Amino acid sequence: MRSSKSWKVLLVSLAAALSFSMLSACSGNNKKDKEDNSTVIVTYKGGTVTQKEFDTDVKVMKFLSPEQAQYLELDAFKETIVKQEAAFEYLAGQASDKAKKEAEKQADTQLATYKQGLGDTYASSLKEQGITEDEIRSYMVRVLTVYQDMLLKVTDDEVKKQFEATKGDFTVATLRHVLVGFTDANKKERSKEDALKRAKEVKAKLDGGADFAAVAKEYSDDTGSKEKGGLYADTALGTYVEEFKKAAQTLPLNTISDPIETTYGYHIMKVESRTEKMFDQLTDEQKESLKSAVASDKLQQFMEKDLNGIIENINLPKSSASPAPGAGASPSASAPAATQSAK
Repeated sequence: MRSSKSWKVLLVSLAAALSFSMLSACSGNNKKDKEDNSTVIVTYKGGTVTQKEFDTDVKVMKFLSPEQAQYLELDAFKETIVKQEAAFEYLAGQASDKAKKEAEKQADTQLATYKQGLGDTYASSLKEQGITEDEIRSYMVRVLTVYQDMLLKVTDDEVKKQFEATKGDFTVATLRHVLVGFTDANKKERSKEDALKRAKEVKAKLDGGADFAAVAKEYSDDTGSKEKGGLYADTALGTYVEEFKKAAQTLPLNTISDPIETTYGYHIMKVESRTEKMFDQLTDEQKESLKSAVASDKLQQFMEKDLNGIIENINLPKSSASPAPGAGASPSASAPAATQSAK
């Protein structure tokens, strides 16, 4: 089961998806629109964010990630977004020329890809959201500039340290599993109790000597491996969701696991082989993913530790129509969106 990563805060998660999965881009300069006479809502060290700039960025975010739109209307998130908008402007203003040039190049490439993906609906989607292509590109360039600048500052030692901290993610394993999903093959919901009962039935059959491939074809709800007898061959464990990954890292070889719960359901697993990798065995792509992880960590550390220190004043109007976030009102990003997924 493939994993997805999410940011703790909305803007970063959106920026992440845009930068790491390269579906969009971010960069930015801090030049104010000469015709922008709107109220200054944030003052930070070296600059300001106006109401017009904030409104434009929100429209762009809704355009790029419509599934997050409902959260962008909540006051609780608006303050986080505007503070991070100031952070991206601040950091982009300090970025190197090399980072800015690379960001502009990537922004143009990814904007073209985005347009191609939307096809004939691109122009109407822009009109519906009330934004221009230049505004989307400006948003992309700002965020990508920050990301590229962080990336350029990552050292080889930091990449190696990141590898040591996440070494298990690069272990390559061949395994089989049976997924008893919380949703069955007919898209019908299955209770946890029923799923666990069925998973235990699968384990009992396998413990009794049944052929794993045959059982997987009969019981598994994982369409990606069912017809292959539940097989995932020579796959890096870091691609799996956390609970599945941990089990694959630690389960003794050729042993039938107890039911492993993930967001997908219950898994019964058997690891057939497992090979650890050394740093010098990594591909260039894997080393770049480590570098990206270090860069995203640096950005998140800035947001958590330094952001408040650059903010001098916030005057963000409250929305009387803004609903209060409920217990489940928390945006998530999938790999993936500024660390969502580094793929």
